[in-house]
Amino acid sequence: MNLFLKKSKTILLFNVLTTLFFIASIIYTIYHLNNSPASLYSASTNEITGIITKCQKKDERLQLTVKGKEKIIVNYYDDFNCVLGEKVLIKGHLKLPEPNTVFNLFNYQKYLLSEKIHYIMTADTIKVIAKPQFIYTIKNMLINHIAQYKTQEYLNAFILGNNKEIDEDIIESYQTNGISHLLAISGMHITLLSSIILFILNRFSKHKKINYLVVIIILLFYAFLTNFTPSVIRATFLFIVLTIKKIINLNIKSIFLLIILATIYLFYNPYIIYNIGFLFSFIISFYLILFKDFIKKFKSYLGKTFIVSIIAFLASIPITINNFFEINLLSPLINIVFVPLVSVIIFPLSLITICIKPLDGLLYLLINVMENLSILFSQISSFRIILKHINIYGIILYYLIITYTIYSLGQKKKRGIIILLAVIMFHANSNYLNTSTYITMIDVGQGDSILLNFAHNQGTILIDTGGEINFKNQIFDHVKNKTIPYLKSEGINQIDYLILTHGDFDHLGLAPSLLDNFKVKNILFNKSNDNKLEKKIMKKAKQQGISYQKISDQTIRIKKYFLKFLSGPKTASENDDSLIIYTKINGQNILLMGDATKTRENYILNTYKLPIVDILKVGHHGSKSSSSPEFINTVRPKISIISAGKNNLYGHPHKETLKKLEKSNILITQIDGSIKLILKDRIIYNTAR
Repeated sequence: MNLFLKKSKTILLFNVLTTLFFIASIIYTIYHLNNSPASLYSASTNEITGIITKCQKKDERLQLTVKGKEKIIVNYYDDFNCVLGEKVLIKGHLKLPEPNTVFNLFNYQKYLLSEKIHYIMTADTIKVIAKPQFIYTIKNMLINHIAQYKTQEYLNAFILGNNKEIDEDIIESYQTNGISHLLAISGMHITLLSSIILFILNRFSKHKKINYLVVIIILLFYAFLTNFTPSVIRATFLFIVLTIKKIINLNIKSIFLLIILATIYLFYNPYIIYNIGFLFSFIISFYLILFKDFIKKFKSYLGKTFIVSIIAFLASIPITINNFFEINLLSPLINIVFVPLVSVIIFPLSLITICIKPLDGLLYLLINVMENLSILFSQISSFRIILKHINIYGIILYYLIITYTIYSLGQKKKRGIIILLAVIMFHANSNYLNTSTYITMIDVGQGDSILLNFAHNQGTILIDTGGEINFKNQIFDHVKNKTIPYLKSEGINQIDYLILTHGDFDHLGLAPSLLDNFKVKNILFNKSNDNKLEKKIMKKAKQQGISYQKISDQTIRIKKYFLKFLSGPKTASENDDSLIIYTKINGQNILLMGDATKTRENYILNTYKLPIVDILKVGHHGSKSSSSPEFINTVRPKISIISAGKNNLYGHPHKETLKKLEKSNILITQIDGSIKLILKDRIIYNTAR
């Protein structure tokens, strides 16, 4: 009895200490997130020596990860035969990675911090100074071997944890369906791999401890092959500690072992909290372990798969909301189809195919089936719900409700799921409670895109879409990568009016992408002659049943709000044919000038009685050809907003224009990132940078 009490007290003390250390790691993390991280390099460093740990071809550049004093991302725009493990001497210049310039979206700078990377180097020269060590030679042999297969994209994903080569549209369909976790090497893969190895070892050896030791060594090597991704680290080390627990008969709950791993991870790198893989892996594992007794009640494989999918889906909701701004209520059911397909068939077959190449054809066929099924399911949009970005208090509230929901399901009660669904529906419609109208100038590089969202969900207007062509004549789709995610992050599920001010590519070039990927009700064009792109947009709108019209000197009303278009005579200039918009919201005068030049400004000054404006969207990206002294002295803006790309070829905004606007508060996307102006009794503004 005394021995039992002593053991109980020891376990209780261990659990208390574990909890206290975890709380300490959270405090440590919060402290570091609010303080600038230190680097072993400085911005003046122009030469580094290190080992190549990753290689990836991106468009016209080769991107390397090099481990020197610390990891560095290296971009190289010349030919180089990249071999993992080679020691290289690189000369170039360092810069800090860019943070996100659109509110709520993926922050590349923070992601790199989660990888313990502080700087990006643009390389001028790369020189190999030493060959790879043996461990890297094995990895290179495996990579070269995989490159011979038709299914190499998926073999890289399932074997090496690299899914970057899979088609973006397919990846997007997996994300929409909530099954992208199946491509990330995680507990399922590690469990299956370790089980296979143990099964083989146990057939030849009865020394279980030695067999477990061999498995652990193989798993640690496998973690190296996958570049020590958080999900693999979590799964591998959890297997190790559970094995130790089993061998020496430790009476410690698995959930506390998981907490210890998370604590060690956070003390090692507090910025890992920015890594979505870390969050998904540890939080979902926490809930699966916490409710393991509930899962055990299901005897059949399909029953267990379904309840695990339900718990994993629920546990991932807050993370999904703040990263993808959308959940798919069909995900648990879709997982019932894909989890057995991947875990029982495709992943094991991938392991076998690495050894038996003729099976590549069969694997290719099954992967095609999986991709087509995913695309088919992703086209079902009725169960997808757009949910706006939530703060820390919203995340905590969600997890309290989710925990109660899973608990009540375990008690065979429905009230938890009813409460959760009610919260999700309330969240999805929370914009009806929004009392503020706001304008966001979205950073779309060298182009224009302005969101106007009226209070109480009374209307959403997007003015231009942007359309940027880089120096290699490649188009970056700001709409898919920035605009649509931003709209979703604000809880917006449709655009009531898409206003295309004029026919220049940098204003409407991405309108076709928007129409293909987001719901638009009406499109407004100017009354100038249509160019090829405008005709293409009109044709697409007609095919999709979207109402469109040409507009000039008139006013449209949206509930209690209005937009007045200040028209002018047709000209031979696309810029001077721009739709110019005036509105007044909460007593604030707003004037949006498109790309109008001084010629059009003079016409407006002579035709309309312009008020002093609170917000001026400066014409033509702050070009020298716009914003005449007469015009600026008439409207006398309090806030001037300018959309211009960083290091653009045109020198926008021009210093003369900025001089004329100096009496106003000037905000520029190339400096401030996206600009959000909240229109209350006074204007409150936020910038993404």
